[in-house]
Amino acid sequence: MTTPIPGIEDAQTLAQAIVETIHEPLVVLDARFRVLLASRAFYATFQVDPAQTVGRLLYDLGDGQWNIPALRLLLETIIPEHTAMDGFEVDHDFPGLGRRTMLLNARMVVYDTSPNTTILLAFTDITARRVIEREKADLLERTEELLRQKQILLQEMQHRVANSLQIIASILLIKARAVTSEETRDHLKDAHQRVLSVAEVQSHLHASGGLDRIAVGSYLTKLCDSLGASMIADIQPIDIRVIADDGMIGSDKAVSIGLIVTELVINAIKYAFPEPQADAHVQVRYESAGEAWSLVVSDNGVGKADIAAPATGGGLGTAIVEALVRQLDAHIEVASRPGMTVTIRHGDV
Repeated sequence: MTTPIPGIEDAQTLAQAIVETIHEPLVVLDARFRVLLASRAFYATFQVDPAQTVGRLLYDLGDGQWNIPALRLLLETIIPEHTAMDGFEVDHDFPGLGRRTMLLNARMVVYDTSPNTTILLAFTDITARRVIEREKADLLERTEELLRQKQILLQEMQHRVANSLQIIASILLIKARAVTSEETRDHLKDAHQRVLSVAEVQSHLHASGGLDRIAVGSYLTKLCDSLGASMIADIQPIDIRVIADDGMIGSDKAVSIGLIVTELVINAIKYAFPEPQADAHVQVRYESAGEAWSLVVSDNGVGKADIAAPATGGGLGTAIVEALVRQLDAHIEVASRPGMTVTIRHGDV
């Protein structure tokens, strides 16, 4: 229901005042699409003369340049069926303006006291907006293409690094078999395992599509399986168990944690079970909470009386673990008897 406006007798005067006040181009048409009234913005925008506009068929304005198929569709098909249409987009070479993209809003006005109808047709120039949108779309497409190329290069680099690490690991193993010194052979085998721990990170990166995040559980499981397969002798079977949550870490941290686990597991395999033990096992446990995490490597072996230093067998292994713990901004705790337990924490878990 509409509310009468007091003091205004002439509705046509009111309508004309409203049209003249509107800043957007607007034209009022009769049922035959002849121009009854147009706003000043319409004349200014489309550079047409009022004397050559009012009373003329809209399609005939500008020597027929307004005879636009999309406009005819709107006025002759859509409006009669729906009486209104918002955001009807028209891309056209408008007279005096050049190529423009316009949004058309149309309303059919039906009167209670007259069989006549009129159509209100408003124009909004969105050419600049569409240009910006196309530029953004082009920029996004170029960015996605650059990211795709970067991804391909990253995957290629990871593939080459993984191959190189495998080659280095193979060379170390060949050298270990060739040397006569037992001490040198052990050092070469340890170096071989360290290289494999880094190679395992590369393998996980490749499997995750190049994303720089690695699932800790599967990574440590594969790493420990590899350590067990290459180092555990048949005369002393040792069960290596990995218990980890579903935490994800960056590849840089994964390398450091993997090397720490490698050193500690190698140490446990070498020194925790000097005599055959039926239930021999080494457990690797990882827990995380946000940025905080803890890593525990424990065994049920003979333990160590002196726990003043990290249980990594001394020498290079000790130095590697200590350096990696500092690099991770973590701290280490060692407990012994029963067995040996090394706990490394970053933050509060």
